[in-house]
Amino acid sequence: MMYSSRRKPVLYFKEERRNQISKVPHQEQKFLSGKCTVYKLFGLCMVLLLVSLLWLQLTCSGDMSASTHDNRSPAQQPPQPPCPADGQASAADDPSWGPHKLALVVPFRERFEELLVFVPFMHTFLNKKKIRHKILVINQVDHYRFNRASLINVGHLESGNDTDYLAMHDVDLLPLNDALDYGFPEDGPFHVASPELHPLYHYKTYVGGILLLTKKHYSLCNGMSNRFWGWGREDDEFYRRLRKAELQLFRPSGITTGYKTFLHIHDPAWRKRDQKRVAAQKQEQFKVDPEGGLTNLRYQVESRQELTISGAPCTVINTKLECDQNQTPWCVLG
Repeated sequence: MMYSSRRKPVLYFKEERRNQISKVPHQEQKFLSGKCTVYKLFGLCMVLLLVSLLWLQLTCSGDMSASTHDNRSPAQQPPQPPCPADGQASAADDPSWGPHKLALVVPFRERFEELLVFVPFMHTFLNKKKIRHKILVINQVDHYRFNRASLINVGHLESGNDTDYLAMHDVDLLPLNDALDYGFPEDGPFHVASPELHPLYHYKTYVGGILLLTKKHYSLCNGMSNRFWGWGREDDEFYRRLRKAELQLFRPSGITTGYKTFLHIHDPAWRKRDQKRVAAQKQEQFKVDPEGGLTNLRYQVESRQELTISGAPCTVINTKLECDQNQTPWCVLG
């Protein structure tokens, strides 16, 4: 799998570091064998400092900061991003790779650890497959509950004229199989994270996680419903929209890695999902929204930030959603 092979250089560097540190006292025994003076102690400190600086140059700063500041156990820590190769950032929009360009839309709020892994991983993965792309992180900055569907609608509208298809992509799901197709879904929506491959969700009508579709087809569905505040159910409603628009849904074939096809890096013990159902939300969550979507989306873009994470470029669009509490009082808690 691609991800495990990328971990090897980091493990090698960590092992090398242990070897270097263990060798220092042995190499300096002669130095300390004489009379211990202030000058000799100062010299030893300088040697140790130089060894530490050399190690810092050989490692990714993101990996080092995570291991220093994260107090969770190793099993709970999300995987660290690979060190991107030089020149990857410029390869994201190579016209020789074809006429189509992907807008990878990531609905987002306060999941920075996962974003530090996701952006360089996906940038490298798509470059390897020669997929022209740009990564759009739609960051919800208002005080309402998280609304994944509305953020994806924002991503569609803000993706620009230089892209012609979307990937509705969760930030905590990483593709591990190179055979997964992220190409232009000309024939119809392509559900990359299909039920037989997704590590958690296996029901037949599931279309969440990672879904590719052309911007034309997304508009044909009027986007996603804006009524889903909190976690869940917006994908199930969108499945009905795909059927109503008479769009043929496609899924991967010939993938033999099963539930190990993706790495799910969300830690439920560390970050709880908002699964509360308030007011009439329990009844409304199972209904089809016949009119809502792109046509009644209300939002403001607070700012745009062009970022580079471990050599991988992305655009963060800080977004304030608006809520009509007469229509959806469950956009706030309490």
